[in-house]
Amino acid sequence: MMQSSGQEENVMSSGVSELPTFGINYGMVANDLPTPADVVTLLQTIRVSKTRLYDADSSVLRTFTNTGISFIVGVRNEELHLLGNASNAFRWVKENVYAHLPDIHISAIVVGNEIFSTNDTALMRQVLPAMQNIHLALSLFNIDHDIIVSTAHSFSIITTSYPPSSGQFDPAIATVYMKPMLNFLSKIGAPFFINVYPFFPYKENPTLIPLEYALFQPNAGIQDAVTNLHYTNMFDAQLDAVYFAMAALGYHNITLLVSETGWPSAGDENEIGATIQNAKIYHENLIKHISSWHGTPYRPGSNIEVYLFALFNEDMKPGPLSERNYGLFKPDGTMVYEFKFFDQPNASASFVSLGLSTMLLSFILSVAYIMHFT
Repeated sequence: MMQSSGQEENVMSSGVSELPTFGINYGMVANDLPTPADVVTLLQTIRVSKTRLYDADSSVLRTFTNTGISFIVGVRNEELHLLGNASNAFRWVKENVYAHLPDIHISAIVVGNEIFSTNDTALMRQVLPAMQNIHLALSLFNIDHDIIVSTAHSFSIITTSYPPSSGQFDPAIATVYMKPMLNFLSKIGAPFFINVYPFFPYKENPTLIPLEYALFQPNAGIQDAVTNLHYTNMFDAQLDAVYFAMAALGYHNITLLVSETGWPSAGDENEIGATIQNAKIYHENLIKHISSWHGTPYRPGSNIEVYLFALFNEDMKPGPLSERNYGLFKPDGTMVYEFKFFDQPNASASFVSLGLSTMLLSFILSVAYIMHFT
């Protein structure tokens, strides 16, 4: 996660279901997190059946065998240099993906995270070859039509975003890196993964950007004078800026997947807006907004898959205080704040037999009562 510049699924056999298009990021840069087995129960209780790992930890994946919970797995940035070799990519897919099938559903592989917001051009050059070799390996296993290959981007790669129709990629990466990558994504039918945080532009410009605009609350919004499209929230404006940036390079039909979005419940003194109240409002309104199936002003009716950031507060993350406070839950399994999430009737009826630790028992009881989506 980096500061910015400016399939619908049916009920699984395990009984886990979710609102269409939503998942959650399962980061583990923290002390004393619940065991993966307890995380399985937590996700089942809040009725989330999609999650994203930042690596392909086999011990975690094995714990989720036959749970009905699907995964986006990741290639770590430091692994990319190895995957420029097709044999290494084949071995990576065999060991980290194919070995878990079909008992674990893996929906996508994210090859590197937010690399094009760094200054590491050597690392940037490794991304597309690694993506191509991973996709080739998937095709050799005949699973390339089942598993997406992409890479995740910080919104900071969009250097012009207001109004949304002016959306452009950073000129330093647009032609050299983004255009070849978009060409590849277009050929394989994969979405463009983007991390979207309205919190960042609000924090940087709280006097210019109304908090209501960032939190999906009623506000006057903005009018894009070029397209005459009206925007009532920052989230839609940011997504459309990415759509317009891709269109500027000649790619009009690539879809977006929001690989991260969230709002911190605490921050440093200068991190205006990082509060429990605002985090609660953002998540609840985001779920309502996406679940309306309205799409964005530029792409009305589009179904965008969204992964919330994050499942837990991660106390070992570097950077400002906010970086350690994006979780919906604390590492001990208790909720950071009460929030309306996915509808889960009778969720309390099945958790006792799942062998939960005492640590999570009391919180599950309360979650089963208060967590519902309206």
